[in-house]
Amino acid sequence: MTIEPDFFAELERFEASLQRISEDVQQGEQESRSVGEGLTFSDYRRYAPGDDTRLIDWRVYARTEEYYVKQFEEERNLTVHVLVDTSASMDYGDGDAHKFEFGAKIGLGFAYLTAEENNDFRFSTFRNRPKRLDTGRSNRGDLLRVVDLLNETELSDKADLVSALEEYASTIHSRSLVVVVSDFLTDPDEVESAVAALEENDVILVQTLAPDELDPDVTGDTIFEDPESGDSLRSYFGGSMANKYHDRLQSHVEAISERATTHRADHILVNTGAAFFDAFADVWVE
Repeated sequence: MTIEPDFFAELERFEASLQRISEDVQQGEQESRSVGEGLTFSDYRRYAPGDDTRLIDWRVYARTEEYYVKQFEEERNLTVHVLVDTSASMDYGDGDAHKFEFGAKIGLGFAYLTAEENNDFRFSTFRNRPKRLDTGRSNRGDLLRVVDLLNETELSDKADLVSALEEYASTIHSRSLVVVVSDFLTDPDEVESAVAALEENDVILVQTLAPDELDPDVTGDTIFEDPESGDSLRSYFGGSMANKYHDRLQSHVEAISERATTHRADHILVNTGAAFFDAFADVWVE
């Protein structure tokens, strides 16, 4: 890992443009889940023509046979939880396209902008269980500490997504935004179980895949190696085999997205070969 502290200086320069992007999205028809948009229940009032029917509380209607809509107020003190996968499969990609480094920087971007908005962040890595890196101060010094620890992180073994996120969910005691960064190269059913543990919160799944994973630049007799198990397979890659690979990867990504939607989570596929701040802006305003 080679994340430099001056990364935050770059983030600072982009902060104003990111804020403009967020405001543009919020003023349009799309809904943004960026930091500072947490809502908490406030009160009921009688339904009036023009109200959003999705806000009708049908349990109240069942008791009273009258329509009431739920009112919400902005939740100012939002905690943003960032969790970054440190399994061996994240140790892939060349230079700036390295999956773990790219994903960690996305997480750091969330933590930095959260602190700038005077909200709290929590930053952890995980394999079979979460490992918290911050000290709870949610300031620049804490961010620099997190960078140092990320740079020392060893990537190995296979992630147990369900155990790690279930354990982490038990530490969240207020409605929060949870950003999970991983390549999610695991059984989609495991992803669904992991997201289900967090569904009391707003959840964003950031799936980081390297350019060579999305579109392998190989042809002919090739040796493929699983970084988590160490197993290797020699095969001819090209033609029908290449088409089958792309179809299976697309199906897998779609399955992850569908499992996320089932539990009201957002899913964003990130190509680590993209320009970092373009990719981060896409995730930030999701």
